[in-house]
Amino acid sequence: MSEKSTGYRDVGSMFENASIMITGGTGSFGRHFARYVLEKYDPHRIIIFSRDELKQSELRNSIDDSRLRFFIGDVRDLERLELASRDVDLIVHGAALKQVPACEYNPFEAIQTNVIGTKNVIMAALRNRVPSSILLSTDKAVNPVNLYGATKACAEKLFVQANSYSGGDPIRFTCVRYGNVVGSRGSVVPLFQKLRDSGEIPVTDERMTRFWITLDEAVEFVAQSLVNMKGGEVFVPKIPSMKIVDLAQAVAPGCKMKMIGIRPGEKLHEILVTMDEARHTREAGSYYIIEPEQIFWGAEYQE
Repeated sequence: MSEKSTGYRDVGSMFENASIMITGGTGSFGRHFARYVLEKYDPHRIIIFSRDELKQSELRNSIDDSRLRFFIGDVRDLERLELASRDVDLIVHGAALKQVPACEYNPFEAIQTNVIGTKNVIMAALRNRVPSSILLSTDKAVNPVNLYGATKACAEKLFVQANSYSGGDPIRFTCVRYGNVVGSRGSVVPLFQKLRDSGEIPVTDERMTRFWITLDEAVEFVAQSLVNMKGGEVFVPKIPSMKIVDLAQAVAPGCKMKMIGIRPGEKLHEILVTMDEARHTREAGSYYIIEPEQIFWGAEYQE
């Protein structure tokens, strides 16, 4: 295991010769993050940890790089996580069940992956003394109205308070929370693109708004958050919000909008920071830092 701590000077020093594990590594973010690090820096290895052998095979064929390693595994399996995270410097935890309807219909499965799986990632990091781990969260974790959001809210709490288990070791956990990723799998943008030739686009409600971030922005934000982390924070980028009808018109100009109504578990408007969180949130340039209310691990956050 390397002797690195969380005190990185910059993104380059963080990734240089580092061993990185990405859970859910064959997802939209994981693939983009791996390419970003491999192209811009010189990591020792990037471990793609996921349960889909076909997606791993496709990723292996699309990126021919010996620094990529592939581990078939599920975050529900703590023993496999412990094996995969040996001698790892950074864990990017992106594995999750993300589709709102699927989580509503399969609540036990959502909890097993998003909550118990997150606990397993934490335990593997603690047992292998991984210096830095970051959780990818969502605006749906803020005042959640569906099970997906509730599981991610719980995952955030687990990651924040996991710092109290590190004792005197330089082992730290942090979170990033952002909105919808433009063009990711399951996003509304590919759906609109697919349907625009039909001349009609389904829209839930003309008032509905969502926060948006590109994959490039998300990857760079996660990288910068890893540099700035002290443990226990939730990093929130300043990103735009737009009406879904405006997005539909931009993607499929001239198409008719068919209002289909809000689906179960949806909000008209998402938020990224609650009024209660605002009391312990500070602004830091292009993002906000939600600092932990209870600090048992002795970190100092004020600059």
